[in-house]
Amino acid sequence: MNAMVTTDRQTQTDINRQADRARKTDSRQTTDDRQLTDRQKTDNEDSTDDRQTTGRQQAETTIDNKPTEERQGRQRQTDRQDKQTDGQHGRQQNRRAETDTKDTDSSLVSYKNKLTDIEVLLKKAHRSFRSSKTGQEHGRIPVLVGAQQQLLLPGSCSFDTGTCDYTSDLAYARWTRNEEGRFITADSSFLDGREKAVLVSPVLELLDWSCLRLVYQITGAGSLQLHLRPEGDNFDYTLWSADKPSDSWLIASIDLRNTSNAYQLLLEGRPSEEAGNSVAIFEIHIVPGYCIECNFEEHHLCGYSNHWNPNVNWYVGGSHYMYVDSVYAKRFQEVAKLTSPMTTTPLSGCFSFYYQRDQERGNIFSVFTRDTLGHYEEIWRPDVYATPSWRLVNVDIKAPHPLEVVYEVAFNSARGGYVAIDDISFSPEFCHTETEPVVDPSIANCDFEEGLCQYYQERVEGKYCLRFHYALHGFRKVDNALVLYIYDQNNVAQEKVWSLADTTRDVWTGVDVTYMKPMATKVVFVSICKNFWDCGQVALDDITVTIGDCRITAGPLRPLPGQCNFETGDCGYSQEKDSDKGDWLRVRGQTPTSYTGPRGDHTTGVGYFMYVEASLMRPGHTARLLSSDLRGSAGPQCLVFYYHMYGSGTGLLSVLLHRSDSERDALLWRRRGEQSISWMRATVDYECDRRHQIIFEAIRGPSIRSDIAIDDIVFKKGPCTADAGDTIPYSGFSENFNEIEY
Repeated sequence: MNAMVTTDRQTQTDINRQADRARKTDSRQTTDDRQLTDRQKTDNEDSTDDRQTTGRQQAETTIDNKPTEERQGRQRQTDRQDKQTDGQHGRQQNRRAETDTKDTDSSLVSYKNKLTDIEVLLKKAHRSFRSSKTGQEHGRIPVLVGAQQQLLLPGSCSFDTGTCDYTSDLAYARWTRNEEGRFITADSSFLDGREKAVLVSPVLELLDWSCLRLVYQITGAGSLQLHLRPEGDNFDYTLWSADKPSDSWLIASIDLRNTSNAYQLLLEGRPSEEAGNSVAIFEIHIVPGYCIECNFEEHHLCGYSNHWNPNVNWYVGGSHYMYVDSVYAKRFQEVAKLTSPMTTTPLSGCFSFYYQRDQERGNIFSVFTRDTLGHYEEIWRPDVYATPSWRLVNVDIKAPHPLEVVYEVAFNSARGGYVAIDDISFSPEFCHTETEPVVDPSIANCDFEEGLCQYYQERVEGKYCLRFHYALHGFRKVDNALVLYIYDQNNVAQEKVWSLADTTRDVWTGVDVTYMKPMATKVVFVSICKNFWDCGQVALDDITVTIGDCRITAGPLRPLPGQCNFETGDCGYSQEKDSDKGDWLRVRGQTPTSYTGPRGDHTTGVGYFMYVEASLMRPGHTARLLSSDLRGSAGPQCLVFYYHMYGSGTGLLSVLLHRSDSERDALLWRRRGEQSISWMRATVDYECDRRHQIIFEAIRGPSIRSDIAIDDIVFKKGPCTADAGDTIPYSGFSENFNEIEY
């Protein structure tokens, strides 16, 4: 059913885009003679300097009122045609100037004048929000109203006359609506000792992929977060966050994945306690489609932004497209950049747009993707210099991690021509698909006992992530105990990408190395020492190579609160210092005391886990590990985790439920004594309809062989399935939950 709905929406969208494309193409069908006559009249009106100055002033001037439908129609019928004819006229002027070397300077000035006139015509329809009629009515508060009214989905709100069924969570500070400014704010002066204010949307049911555009402002110190709360789930997914202050409003674009489950949106504002800090929300707009799509019909330009340059910039053309020219280019390689919003969820499919390009003396037009670390990757470059008509571009993209699309135009001179783009769209189906012949699927079967069968390694240019674990023993202050080189196909070292100069380390240590080579390469591990007495032993394990940057993690949603495998940190878990006599330690590898504790973590065997070191405690001492605050829910909840209790003196491991309104913690689960030399799986059913914390409590046994470890904690909607429970009988179970006797 969802697929049918999506197909119908895409079909209607394609029809609308074709009609819009025809409208924008028909607007160029005015006679060349009349355009040239009008252009000659324009050229003779003023002197060269006056015309350039006037062009810049007009380019920076905005229209006070939205044009009438009649004026809009005339404008769209002439703007692009004027731009095209002016470009042809400019080329004729340039050719005449090249044949007459004495008039070179005057030809250049004339060419600049023509492009200036083109720019002025295109920018007449660029209506700034602050100067528009709507902007004047609302003061400095932005309103996302475009030339064509865009369909707004449930959950959208401008806070003009109310809050659109958005409500403040009464457990926190309140959001306050400003009657005059038409926005809603969380101000430090109204926190009343609470650290945040939470705004909750009505229940939403959006079956198709949609885009949420949020207009907000953080004044002073503070932060704003957007969470998604699925109906029936006990935890909130974090979709987006911002913590940088600004002196004006900002626009954020967040993709909302299609789902058949109802959910709510939560906006969490955290202004700092100092006076004058606030977090304001001006508008929430939810529209169909992907945030990366745009036809530039609206004032906010779908969150696309121009990277300001003193000489070359992207502007809005008269028929609502983006346009950049070289009229003010003053030096070699003036670059104009137009950047899309950063994607907030993985995308794979067909990225499309229309473009038009005129290249008199040279411009370089390229489209890149840029990740959160600033790394660029070119995905498209035109193969023709001039395109007098609009051309469609289809590019397959794969975005397993957040990225943005960057349109770059580099001009070599003031005669670099222009580039225009329009109608950016995205489809989850790849652009280039071919019908494959029917084959026997069994040819893909392989047990790899005698080779790779018909499998082969695909060579892809780009970044690669090399991960491995190493252990050193016996080295004595060696500079290159372990070195990693990249070799080419001829076994010639191309680059030294990593090295270790260290003394002996008798522990397994993980390493992530990102490298980029366009050719086929080999990864070579080398150990170098000056003499026999300084040398030692090197061990390697778990070597993997994957495409992409090691520092970028993929995944549609961030981990849930409380969920943790401890590979990258403690996930918000904290020690209770007030009454504890021991600590939970995050470590990897084998614990130091023999005949107790695990040899490695549960996740990978070489990763991290949390454990209590019994040799640092006395019998009966307690160590408590507390989760972050968890939201309650009226329904069953399932806690799953792995534990390790091995050793003749093993004590007690308990799972407790702590509520702020109760002085006594509730016992949910308990194990006592030695359980197994292996990791054991535990499942715990519980219910709590208010905010709470989960506590893992370990009590040391009678001897030092009492290490207790936990790993891979997961919370999910309950109840826990019958076959997923911990079927091991309670070893050493005691009805006295409060004390242990040794």
